[in-house]
Amino acid sequence: MANAAAATILYRIYELPWSTGAGQDEKFRKTVRAAIGAMVALSVITALVGSHAGLPAVVIILAGLLVAILICVAIAYSMEKIAYRPLRRAPRLAPLITAIGMSIVLQNVALMVWGRNYRTFPTLIQPTTHNILGAAMTDLQMLIVVLAALLMGGLVLIVQRTRLGMAMRATAQNPQVAGLMGIDINVIISAAFVIGAALAAVAGLMVMAYYGIAHYYMGFLLGLKAFTAAVLGGIGNLAGAMLGGILLGIIEALGAGYIGDVSNVCGLSSLSDTLQQKCAASDGQVSLFGSNYQDVFAFFVLILVLIFRPSGLLGERVADRA
Repeated sequence: MANAAAATILYRIYELPWSTGAGQDEKFRKTVRAAIGAMVALSVITALVGSHAGLPAVVIILAGLLVAILICVAIAYSMEKIAYRPLRRAPRLAPLITAIGMSIVLQNVALMVWGRNYRTFPTLIQPTTHNILGAAMTDLQMLIVVLAALLMGGLVLIVQRTRLGMAMRATAQNPQVAGLMGIDINVIISAAFVIGAALAAVAGLMVMAYYGIAHYYMGFLLGLKAFTAAVLGGIGNLAGAMLGGILLGIIEALGAGYIGDVSNVCGLSSLSDTLQQKCAASDGQVSLFGSNYQDVFAFFVLILVLIFRPSGLLGERVADRA
């Protein structure tokens, strides 16, 4: 359950910027920027560990995070201005194809810079396991939960309680009318890209610290799960997106834990001699599927939601066009 909570929070950090309505076509490149953020942070952290071994671990991590955020924000702002802004009035398919193309470009740039091999995150803090309500949870997992909860709360506060958030919601509802009301939609859309890029950089560092490795392609699967969580909770609904992420994390954790028992073939009445021998040798535990199939549950959930409730659990908040 602790792993589910930590993994769920990671999914939420990926997914939340997409639910504001200000950057729906960004879902492809946001995952790539998370991977780039993780690789940049890892490069800075590794360099600082090697040259300034006496620095506190917190200072080293914050320095890597700051550089990663700046790099990701610069990439997001540049791409919005160069690749997206000229397509503002183009058909919906054009920016979607552009997003896919830019994700491929960024992935290959990251591949050329850092290579295709996995990189190990240096052990700066030795995690300590704590028992919380019967569940074992490390310091790192608790830090991920707390930090991500603060980021989610901050994002909700920005979107719902600030002038910037009001302008974002107005621009998402009707950019033409928002422009007539004095809102600079170029600034607002760029701000949405910048916020999403900063969150993607934080998510990349958290994923890297949680799993202990980094890779130029590491954000792809988490991005797909984040999109699944958004669909499950309801696209355009921040509360639904959070609920979808929590439920998806719990479903994956429980599925990974019980899939071996459910697919155990030793309880079947008619088994071949080979399977009987394997069951006898493994104390009656021969399963067709193991915990490595846990990623499948996310896509089962996506298919079921799209078939039976396409609007998501909390409904889809759709803007009325004038």
